[in-house]
Amino acid sequence: MTAPRVELLWWSGCPSHGTARAMLEEAMTGLGLDPSGIETLQVVTDADAVRECFTGSPTIRVDGRDIVPPEKGSPPALTCRVYFRPDGRPSPLPDPALVRHALERSLDHA
Repeated sequence: MTAPRVELLWWSGCPSHGTARAMLEEAMTGLGLDPSGIETLQVVTDADAVRECFTGSPTIRVDGRDIVPPEKGSPPALTCRVYFRPDGRPSPLPDPALVRHALERSLDHA
């Protein structure tokens, strides 16, 4: 089994990145993956945001793919990201089930 490439992109103005990392670590551990392999990238400038296609913090990518692709036309920006739960409520974090599903999908294709 090849471990997926897992990235956590964050912006310092967003208070949710620590919780996002803990959620990601928990999901990885639950699947037998080593969370120490998480690549963390702080997005500091607008140029960084453009280069990374960063539409807000936190952003989690598995094997280069955003686990919740932003809506078409969402501009790169240094901002907090808004996710939506299955019941439609907004959240500063992705649904934990989506995080796990993205990791599982990557493992299925390894």
